[in-house]
Amino acid sequence: MLAVVCAVWLAATAAAQAANPRYAGMVVDMDNGEVLYAENADARRYPASLTKMMTLYLTFEALADDELALAQPLAVSKAAAAMPASKLWLAQGSSITVDKAIRALTVKSANDVAVVLAEALGGSESAFARQMTQKARELGMRDTVFRNASGLPDDRQTTTARDLVTLAVRVMRDFPQYYHYFGLQRFTYRGTTHTSHNRLVKNYPGADGLKTGFIRASGFNVATTAVHDGRRMVGVVMGGFTSRSRDKHMTDLLDRSFARAALRDQHSWLGDTQFSREFMAFGGGALPPAPAETSRPLLAAVKTKAPADVGDPLKPLMDGAAPAMGDAAGGWGIQVGAFSEPASARRLAHQAAGRLRVNGRVSVDPLNGPQQVFRARLVALGESQARRACQQLKDSGMDCMVVNARL
Repeated sequence: MLAVVCAVWLAATAAAQAANPRYAGMVVDMDNGEVLYAENADARRYPASLTKMMTLYLTFEALADDELALAQPLAVSKAAAAMPASKLWLAQGSSITVDKAIRALTVKSANDVAVVLAEALGGSESAFARQMTQKARELGMRDTVFRNASGLPDDRQTTTARDLVTLAVRVMRDFPQYYHYFGLQRFTYRGTTHTSHNRLVKNYPGADGLKTGFIRASGFNVATTAVHDGRRMVGVVMGGFTSRSRDKHMTDLLDRSFARAALRDQHSWLGDTQFSREFMAFGGGALPPAPAETSRPLLAAVKTKAPADVGDPLKPLMDGAAPAMGDAAGGWGIQVGAFSEPASARRLAHQAAGRLRVNGRVSVDPLNGPQQVFRARLVALGESQARRACQQLKDSGMDCMVVNARL
């Protein structure tokens, strides 16, 4: 029954992805490179302003090589001043320091400033784009081609979620001394204060940086990293229908990835044998330090007051609802895991019950086979009650599926 439910859920997920051809996502545990989530990870997508992570990577490299200095002023050309928004509206013939330019890219995602940096480092934006592509190959980004420094629309500028995860990791590992720029929420330039589009850094516990992006061809993209209990995850979501649905989906992916990794550490979670078959290898140096601990909960679901995402292609992926299996009042339940030890199953079942206000009964049922397992369940629920309870657990970061408890 577990295999059937999983197969149907995967089929529903695949259908939801097919309805959104722009979607791609990936989450990796940076402690060991384990891929905890991947959908369309190698499919070609438009990076939008996630492009600026590479623009900044080459800027940081020039700083480390003493080819640039943070206080150094950079000239604003006619081409830079003519760039479309988002921008700082720099005037031709003016200048901006390297430090302010970096802040303008990470906070404002300013396209005019991206060209200023490109021309300073490459002579022209097109020459710099070739340097960006060359650096991508050096970093192991095999499927990425850059044609500009900003991420503005160009049909030839494509990447993958996997390549962007690689870039995000290398930015953090190769230049930890500059990584803090990606966590800035505001900066002031000539009397105007600009605020970041990256709400995950502010709203998600342990998140400390990276980048958002949007063009119509790409949808809403984001690269995010967060630390819980010393473990760092990095994730990429591409093709969001709205910025809010993108952030909610990333929140869900990170919550589930942290929860699964924690269960994996107990060495009794059955998924330990087949959950992931892939590990990514990253070069570079040490990771930046973890953000300061806060009083916010470890697992979070970002709550918004946005209207319902009617027609949002990401909504089925975020909901993860199991298909209906009949209607027998009191004969339904939820399952939160399957373990090799009954004590582990009972502990997680009670933990789930403690998060819910339902009159269900904790059940630890053995399932015989080549390897006996114990299913952690909360049973004696009605179907609608079970579905609501399961969604509540998912919102708190706990894996769950609705089951017909008679089976």
